[in-house]
Amino acid sequence: MILCCGEALIDMIPAVSDHGKKGFVPHAGGAVFNTAIALGRLGIDTAFLTGLSRDLFGHQLEQSLVESRVDSSLAIRSDLPTTLAFVELNEGQARYTFYDENTAGCSLTPEQLPDIPKKTTALYFGGISLISEPCADFYAALAVREATDNLIFMDPNVRAAFIRAEKPYRARLEKMLAVANIVKVSDEDLDWIKPGPENLEEKAQVLCAQGPQIVIVTRGAEGANAFFANGEKIAVPAQRVPIVDTVGAGDTFNAGVIAKLAEKNLLSKKELKQIDTAAMDDALRHGAAVAAVTVSRAGANPPWAHELP
Repeated sequence: MILCCGEALIDMIPAVSDHGKKGFVPHAGGAVFNTAIALGRLGIDTAFLTGLSRDLFGHQLEQSLVESRVDSSLAIRSDLPTTLAFVELNEGQARYTFYDENTAGCSLTPEQLPDIPKKTTALYFGGISLISEPCADFYAALAVREATDNLIFMDPNVRAAFIRAEKPYRARLEKMLAVANIVKVSDEDLDWIKPGPENLEEKAQVLCAQGPQIVIVTRGAEGANAFFANGEKIAVPAQRVPIVDTVGAGDTFNAGVIAKLAEKNLLSKKELKQIDTAAMDDALRHGAAVAAVTVSRAGANPPWAHELP
């Protein structure tokens, strides 16, 4: 089983009413939530750990998890409100404004760390849950605690405009990168994490030197690369499809990669060394195929397994 650990929130998507007035429609979302939903729809045994509100939006999020066959029993419930993310779309590209202070998801503390199921083989971390305190410390502590026995997959998904305290955020990332086995970053994330004149490959190898055995770098329409700590590397193209919007594209790409590795029985600490360039090539191509379906329709609406070509 893979345990996805991170934020669940409501994406407020712009819409026009029947009377022509602009407004917003609430959609279940959040980077890690989207990945969990996509994994469940792809038939992967998936559980989700988050701070979940008992408010109406929390019920909407839980219902979405149930409908996509994701186990939400580990969620830590409270009466605090749900995080909201208002989305602006510009030619299909999404920008976010978050309302996250004193929310159910943000307020988790390391003292609340749960025991995780014994059948867990991998944990996935990412999104704004690695930025907001105190929950960011909750997830960092969980990653460090579980890294001895479980594979750690991480996507920082850096939201620079959302970072209020850069120094502790960078320190937390360094701590988590040191225990992560597979790290996925966008080219923009990589430039933020490793600023400097080095090229993409050089920066990825610097990241590998910090701990990860594999660093995946996505480059939008240019496709994705994977760099191995042993110096090997691969590149795969993006799939060309008409784009409605990019909400959830990276999250569902991650799910596709994870799902393919799970199908090959490689998603565990024990089998990590068996992930070679051929296996990763298959995984990246599957990630691209899953993401291609997501961007071809509105919002973060990952495909079910039967919808893939």
